[in-house]
Amino acid sequence: MSRQSAYIVGALRPPLRGGGFFSMLLTFALAGACTANAADTNPSQQITEQAGVVMDFKPSPPGSYKLYDIKTAPDGKVLDIDGKARSLSEFTGDKITLLSFIYSSCADPSGCPFAYLVFHNLQNRLERHPEFKGSIRLVSLSFDPRRDTPEVLKLYAGDSGNADRGVPWDFLTTASLRDLVPILDAYGQDVYIDVDPVTKKPLSTLSHVLKVFLIDRNHVIREIYTTAYLSPDVVYNDILTLLMEEGIKLP
Repeated sequence: MSRQSAYIVGALRPPLRGGGFFSMLLTFALAGACTANAADTNPSQQITEQAGVVMDFKPSPPGSYKLYDIKTAPDGKVLDIDGKARSLSEFTGDKITLLSFIYSSCADPSGCPFAYLVFHNLQNRLERHPEFKGSIRLVSLSFDPRRDTPEVLKLYAGDSGNADRGVPWDFLTTASLRDLVPILDAYGQDVYIDVDPVTKKPLSTLSHVLKVFLIDRNHVIREIYTTAYLSPDVVYNDILTLLMEEGIKLP
């Protein structure tokens, strides 16, 4: 068993009951809507400030820099929101892909909810350009398979996960920890069990370092973002840079 496996095996608790979980999803959705309404003025600042992140730099213009190859995006066994068994590689090629690791009950404002708002902003922003249709996708993969069933993720996705969106956003989970752990290890995504400081017993929450991966059409990771650099403007410009690399003319 790997060190990663030891951190998460047995840590996942049964699904939350009552209205708390769904109220939290509603809160995230409303926050995303508010951010989208404010996006016309200063989208990146609104989103990053909500997460307590300060971006003290101006992103470079698209195409003024190169994004180098980092590594081939690892594959793995996943489930889509319809419960169909898929290969992760189906979601990391043929389009420029932005991949995040999340869990739906995360309440850390600088963690999964922050990534959700960034993705939500990017989806809306990119869809304003019909010429980008078929070139870009967003993917969120849960590392909490016991709670994040396909049914739960379908609810979490909301309208953002509709198949007819101009920029598709796929929400994935795994059938088991056996399928999940090799993916986490391959991507270097750390996940830790939260422990009660008094009783020393494991809690139902998980801690993780937020990581988002930008992957080109050839399954090659070209950038890895942490919270400090996950600005919608930065990611947007990086996506445009990859499109320009392919010879696609920008509007």
